[in-house]
Amino acid sequence: MTEEYTQLVEQLTQTALDFSLEILAALAILIVGIFVAGRVAKYTDKLLTKSGKVDTTLKPVIVKIIRYTIMIFVLIAVLARFGVETTSIIAVLGAAGLAIGLALQGTMQNIAAGFMLLFLRPLKVGEFVDADGISGTVEEISLFITHMTTVDGLYLSVPNSKLWSATVTNYSRNSKRRTDMAIGIGYGDDIAKAEKVALAVLSGDSRIHKDPAAQIIISGLGESSVDLNVRYWTDSGDYWPTLSDNRRAIKEAFDKEGISIPFPQRDLHIISDVKAKA
Repeated sequence: MTEEYTQLVEQLTQTALDFSLEILAALAILIVGIFVAGRVAKYTDKLLTKSGKVDTTLKPVIVKIIRYTIMIFVLIAVLARFGVETTSIIAVLGAAGLAIGLALQGTMQNIAAGFMLLFLRPLKVGEFVDADGISGTVEEISLFITHMTTVDGLYLSVPNSKLWSATVTNYSRNSKRRTDMAIGIGYGDDIAKAEKVALAVLSGDSRIHKDPAAQIIISGLGESSVDLNVRYWTDSGDYWPTLSDNRRAIKEAFDKEGISIPFPQRDLHIISDVKAKA
């Protein structure tokens, strides 16, 4: 009896010792894993900041993904120390991920589109864009939605998948932009004189680029006017101010030079077949 008791104590002691060693090994793996995950995440953040090529919105997402990925492998390694079948865990995680992906298909599309927007950057924070009728200044690009502000101060919350599938016109990306200003003059006015007066007005505006030079073409012969298209290049930020200022200046210059800007009109011919009564 005493011998059996001694053997049982020895077995329990050995089991406790082995289990304690496994716990210590698991704790060591966990501590080292947390340390490595933190160091790698910190190094990645520093590397992305130094490169300057990654969007500020995307940077913390990349850092978190790297940290969590490392921690998942660390937890699997910890469970393996206690004899847990890791292949089963991986299979369960894969199945759970697939189920979640199917349940959140629309959300996953927005996340995927968010990554594409952040990586390829067809639009960035601070830029004014139009995406199939959705226009405004980009305030923030998150993984799910993009926040925008319209020209009249309204807030827009646009799903990333909608922006990614749209044709995006970016009005801020290029440093310069061409302005096309439509002006009509009367058929009785001198076209060459009108062109000379308009170009003189444009030459006095320092915001208008000299190269390429401003030009005026006849875009059409309307019902009431000869249609001119005044073209010039400015910095993108000067587009609207120069358009408004030069419209006013050209109108005033035309008035001074006696060049008319006609309004739509119709000539009516009344034909009567009523014979005068005798």
